[in-house]
Amino acid sequence: MIICEKILGKITDEPFASCQADPVEIEWHEAYKRIHQKKTKSGVEIGIRLGTDILVRGLRDGDVLYQDGERVIVVEMPPCEVIVIDIDEDHPEMVAKVCYEIGNKHAALLKGDGPLQFITPYNEPTLVLLNKLHGVTARKDVRKLDFEKSISSTVSGHSH
Repeated sequence: MIICEKILGKITDEPFASCQADPVEIEWHEAYKRIHQKKTKSGVEIGIRLGTDILVRGLRDGDVLYQDGERVIVVEMPPCEVIVIDIDEDHPEMVAKVCYEIGNKHAALLKGDGPLQFITPYNEPTLVLLNKLHGVTARKDVRKLDFEKSISSTVSGHSH
């Protein structure tokens, strides 16, 4: 078993340009956990044991966890069900309401494709709630979460 204890960089960084990537799948809700036991796509067993800074930063798609010559183990976050939230440009005040409601559920919140679009992991009660807000349209979609666009400080497993 290979033990990975730190993030070495991003797969797009120059030192890894010619390396063969062996992805390890990390679901979005696992990104802020310190300890994992996983298998890479090629079947290599790895243990991930990270410091407490991961509780704030989180693992991100493309993070390199291990390098052995020309092979690297890289984090791959699969697409997941999300809620895409669009706020009508005539109702920009609803940004605060949407952020409040998502924060009140302790859910992850990320910037979307524009200044009035947000993304949060999917759950049906949240989708129903958001669609009841005036000037807000929310829809279910499948996307890869990009934690580089994170608005919330951490992802929490807390729920009501």
